Amino acid sequence: MDVDLFDYALPPELIAQTPAARRDRSRLLVVNRAAGTFEHRVFAELPELLPAGTRLFRNDAAVLQARLPGRRATGGKIECLLLRPGDVPTRWWCLLRPGKKAAAGTFGVEGFYGARVVSKEESAGEGGGEYLVEFDLPPGKTVLDVAAEIGRLPLPPYIERARPAGADFSALDRERYQTVYARRECPVAAAAPTAGLHFSEELLEKLRGNGVRMFDLTLHVGLGTFQPIKSATVEAHAIHKEFYAIPAETRAEIERRDPASPRLAVGTTSLRAMEDFARRLAARDPLIPAAGSVAATAGIYIYPPSEFLSADMLITNFHLPKSTLMCLVSAFLSPGETRGIAFLKELYAEAVRERYRFYSYGDAMLIL
Repeated sequence: MDVDLFDYALPPELIAQTPAARRDRSRLLVVNRAAGTFEHRVFAELPELLPAGTRLFRNDAAVLQARLPGRRATGGKIECLLLRPGDVPTRWWCLLRPGKKAAAGTFGVEGFYGARVVSKEESAGEGGGEYLVEFDLPPGKTVLDVAAEIGRLPLPPYIERARPAGADFSALDRERYQTVYARRECPVAAAAPTAGLHFSEELLEKLRGNGVRMFDLTLHVGLGTFQPIKSATVEAHAIHKEFYAIPAETRAEIERRDPASPRLAVGTTSLRAMEDFARRLAARDPLIPAAGSVAATAGIYIYPPSEFLSADMLITNFHLPKSTLMCLVSAFLSPGETRGIAFLKELYAEAVRERYRFYSYGDAMLIL
């Protein structure tokens, strides 16, 4: 399957650089898969758009303030980006900039941490060039403690704001590049589950009042979510891997198929965890227990003409061209077929015409 099938033209000014003034006032493109139709709404109208009895599944992962500043012994600047824990608490897999210079010696911030490279992984899931870093920490401190004190949020590379004199977006990003239901006491993600950014506390209460039940899971979103498909064909791309955990109650609801109580996945990250679990269960994977909570690594790659076992509806943002997320959404638009590719391009062309805002801080789509 040619990767160019998932390409589209996007005017740069439609890439959202800041969030909407209010979370639930972002725009919402509502898509009816069966009828092949769509309409323009506002995210705050979600309660009146969902079928009665909807079960909502959401990724409660909080974004780690993963960008650590540092200096080498020679005085040169280093940026250390935390990706995921290593084999012991003082070791993390990281991206380093500049990598070769950082790997040649020690680096850190006096009073907060010292660090040295233990090994390098050339073919890691997030695109290679990852380093296993050993941290020397003050007594009683963890790497997460240091990140909370001096780290910055790892905003996507396409957020490139013009900064007027005195402008500081750090407080805005700390608040709005997290979902309101994120487990902030335990940050694990290198990127936000962005479809969830549209939910406000008020909207969640209204949904509960309408009988929508909510179930949490945790997928550790990695930088691979931004990785474009660089191969000529979709199938040749090496998909990234992400750890997820599904509590027993959430698992039971994923397994329960009930036409009167459809399952809504909030975001491709939730759907990725749900579908990986459901397919493993259907294949009788011995690593999946017969009952109870689940912890596994999602290496699932979804593209047309995939079928879906875990969700009946999907909320998602507008994604980068030639990305695995475009593949996933096009498959969801028409399960078991390939016509969802053309439909997705039609929807994206409509969003461009209507000046929707794209990517992480942008608008959303509801697929029914």
